[in-house]
Amino acid sequence: MMNATTERPFYENWFIAIWEPQPVVRLELVRILAPLTVVLFLSSRIIHADAWLSTDGFQVPAIDGDWRQPLSIPAIPPWAAWSVAIVLALTGLATSAGAFVRWTSPIFAALMAYVTLADRLESFTVSKLGTVTAVALAVSPIGTRMSIDSWRRRRRDKTYVPPELCSGGSVRFFQISIPVFYFSSGCSKWAGDWVHDPLVLWSHLHDSYQTWVSWFAANHVTAWMWSVMQYTTLAFEVGAPLWFGLPWTRKYAMLYGMAMHTMIGLMFGPVIWFAILMISLLFACYGPIDRLRKFL
Repeated sequence: MMNATTERPFYENWFIAIWEPQPVVRLELVRILAPLTVVLFLSSRIIHADAWLSTDGFQVPAIDGDWRQPLSIPAIPPWAAWSVAIVLALTGLATSAGAFVRWTSPIFAALMAYVTLADRLESFTVSKLGTVTAVALAVSPIGTRMSIDSWRRRRRDKTYVPPELCSGGSVRFFQISIPVFYFSSGCSKWAGDWVHDPLVLWSHLHDSYQTWVSWFAANHVTAWMWSVMQYTTLAFEVGAPLWFGLPWTRKYAMLYGMAMHTMIGLMFGPVIWFAILMISLLFACYGPIDRLRKFL
């Protein structure tokens, strides 16, 4: 006898599987790790807020009608720059701690968008990805577990039980954005020299981001191994929607991604913050849920 699940068309089962409620621990882990990483990344700019955002520092001049500068945000007075930097840091840390998130997370998202657009010379991947993450967190039901808000609610109401699940879209957004991010990166590499030149990855070890790890690896790892890693990474990124979409390859894709970003962080100096952010997202979005609960 067929049950209700098997009687549904396959696309309905697929749709339900995607948007069904998800463990809230995944969302809360993103809330804890991502804003903290972004604030630490921006800390070197925050302590020089006047040179970063104000009229006292260098700002890219407005270029009207140029597609490379579709939006030009004028510099602000030094006192306003320091205010933005301080509030950005405080709201980012408060979001990570789960304190008054209904107020702090939207403010943090808005300020992240502002600083990313206001200083395009300092807008690296962490800034842009951090802005998207902050906006997504601001419209998600965060702060229900492992947060100051949850602790305050339990103190007011002894019968309050934090939820185990949250709306599926809040978690799926982050889970889907990761393979989309990788796929876009892989397409860019495919259109460049990664397909035709087997030593592109090896050449990256010699730029200004070189660390002692990349120096040692460039001098001791044979050339053909760099080519293998290059093409393996290309296959991983181009095929990311498949690797993360299939249940039997998802765990290995997560582990490969975490290993890849660990090497990126060790070998490319300042890029370590990007590596930490991506490892955090991979861990929160695809880590085994039982182990995530034990971890917390």
